[in-house]
Parts: sequence; structure tokens; C-alpha cells
Amino acid sequence: MQSRTIKIWVWLHKWSSIVCTAFMLLLCLTGLPLIFHHEIGHLLGTEVETPKMAPGTPHASLDKVLEVARAQHPDRVVQFASKDADDDNLWFVTLTPTPEPTDDFRSVAIDARTAQVLAQPRFDEGFMYVMFKLHVDLFAGLPGKLFLGFMGLLLLVAIVSGLVLYAPFMRKLDFGTVRRDRRTRLKWLDLHNLLGIVTLVWLFVVGATGMINTWADLVIKYWQYDQLSALMVPYQGQPTVPVAERGSVQRSMEVAQAQAPQTKLSFVAFPGTTFSSPHHTTFFFKGNEPFTSKLLQPVLVDAKTAEVTAAPKLPWYLTALLVSQPLHFGDYGGMPMQILWALLDIATIIVLGSGLYLWLRKGNTAPERKPEAATGADEAPPALATLKKPLETAP
Repeated sequence: MQSRTIKIWVWLHKWSSIVCTAFMLLLCLTGLPLIFHHEIGHLLGTEVETPKMAPGTPHASLDKVLEVARAQHPDRVVQFASKDADDDNLWFVTLTPTPEPTDDFRSVAIDARTAQVLAQPRFDEGFMYVMFKLHVDLFAGLPGKLFLGFMGLLLLVAIVSGLVLYAPFMRKLDFGTVRRDRRTRLKWLDLHNLLGIVTLVWLFVVGATGMINTWADLVIKYWQYDQLSALMVPYQGQPTVPVAERGSVQRSMEVAQAQAPQTKLSFVAFPGTTFSSPHHTTFFFKGNEPFTSKLLQPVLVDAKTAEVTAAPKLPWYLTALLVSQPLHFGDYGGMPMQILWALLDIATIIVLGSGLYLWLRKGNTAPERKPEAATGADEAPPALATLKKPLETAP
């Protein structure tokens, strides 16, 4: 590799790493508890649990569930109703001042069998909420997400450039060598390079999925423009505000389920909300397998007549987004995968910290060469493998 080419790669690796290191450290630190958010919720007592009842106890009508939820906050409208991922007997109903997207929301947890209120958890406060917001958008909304997405892009540049530089750097050293008998800075350089190359594939996957997740709001808006707008042709000339006269939501759910057999309901988006139109109640169903449970099948039902309007397949870009979200947090393989993700996250923190240390100490430590041990490898760039990962998550 020519000297000029090496210098270009070194420059790319050094500055892509330096610019995003602080933010990647923040994302790694906040992402670590998010990997275990369910388990932490149980420890903190914030998880809602349904009382034990005989198996097969019938569920109350969804209309009754929504009526009970509205009674708790009569000044608000229902945006979403979702089934708990682990407990089919639990509804979470989200109410907001208006159907538009907002951070001002209230949640009501309702027993699906008795339609009784179990709790009104606050998902917009507490330790996990702070970790989540710092991780997702730095409390800055869409601009914060896009900024973190750009940091994720710099991460990928650092990974690729670090891989290109690693091979010539290690020509005179065995793989995994850590020269413990040399000065401190050189030992940290070897450890930095070793952890960086060992976690390379994982870093790239998690970094790429994190970057994709920051585009979620824009992807959903494009889906509304690209696909939902075509389904609105029969409603041209009608008011664009959410329809006030509505049929039975329970009946709408039943006809929607018939369009998506062998699936389970994930959540319901009501007229005028982000995932629906002013004229439809949209039901999102998921598969029963570990992979298909991360994918969604929307069914649009006319809010007045409770008749199915369409059941379009999600486009590739929404499918990519849905697949990237659980992969980003290690949600596919249960606890073993969560533990693996946490260990790799900790390794990344060490890589980040060592890269920052090497950059700050550059030029501050006099070389302590032994003539018989000096090699060209000692001249490696100090930011050789500063690789990081943003753990972002979709909401």
C-alpha cells in the first residue's frame, strides 16, 4: 500500500473517530441498560402484570376497554391501543390531547379480560426514560435523531478505515499480540486494535442498524405519502380531519383479523394518527415466529362502516426498519443474546475509551525503544481502530 494512500486512510479513521467518539460513548453507556429494559422494569416495579385467571378466560370487547381508558382522561383522544408483547391479556391504551404526534401522552394499562384498569404507568419519566431519550434523540426530537444518524455514519467510516489499516499494521505481529513489556501507551494501542478487530462485524451491524433507526420518522412519513395516499382516492372531497362517527372497534378488529390469519395483533392506530389515515382504523398484526414477530401486516378498516379497505404489504424500506430495530438491541435470541450484546457493548466502551486515551496521549510520551525490539509496528497511528456503536432505538 502506497504511503500516500495510507495517509488518506489514517486521516479518515482519525477524524471520523475523533468527531463522534464522545457521542458514541454516550450511546454505548445509555444503550447498555436499554438492552435489559424489561428486566430492569421488573426490578424497579414499573412492569404491569395481570392477575392470574383460568386459562381461556374470554376477553372483554375492545370497545369497552377503550371506553374505560377514555374515562380516565376524558379531555384526551385515543391514539393507539397495543397488546403487551409478552402478555396477551394486557392492553396499553395511549391518549393524547390531539391525534398528532406528541410527547404529551398518558398510558392506561387495562386487563383485557375484565376491562379493569390495572395501572397508569408513566413512560415519560424516570431513569429508563432519560436513558431512552438520550439514546434516541438527545432530547432534541427529529434534529437530534438525524444528528445521531450522522454520527453513526462517521462510525461506519471509522470501522472501514480501521479495517483497511489493520492488515499492514499487523504484518510484523501475530494476531492478538499485546506487548505488555512495552510502554503503557503501546500496550493500550495493541488492546485497542485487538478489541476493535474482534468486534468488527458486530460493531458494523449494530452501527448500521442504529443509523437506520434514526431515519424512522422520515421513513414513516414517506410511507404515508407513497402508499397511504393512494388508498385515499375513494375519500377525495371528504374532510381531512379524523372521522367523528365511528363503528364498533371490536367488529373492525374481527374483520381485520380475518384478513391476516395465523397472526397476532400488535397494535391499533386510530383515525388521524401517525400510522393511519383520517378515515381508517389501522390494525397491525405480527407473525408467531421469532423473525416474523418483528414484521407487521397492516389492515386498514373504514372507521365508519367497519369494512376492510386494504391490507397492503409493507414496502422494503419499512421492512428493513422493522428488522433493524430488534437486531440493534439483541431482541431476537432472548437472554443469551442480550448478555452477548451487553458484553460486546462493554468491549466497545473499552475500545472507545482507549482510542480517546491514545489520541490525548499522542506526543506526550517519549519512546522507550529497545534496539532489538524496535519494529515498524511501533509507528502505527494512535487512532488505528477507534470503532464505536450507536445503540438507537425506534420507539
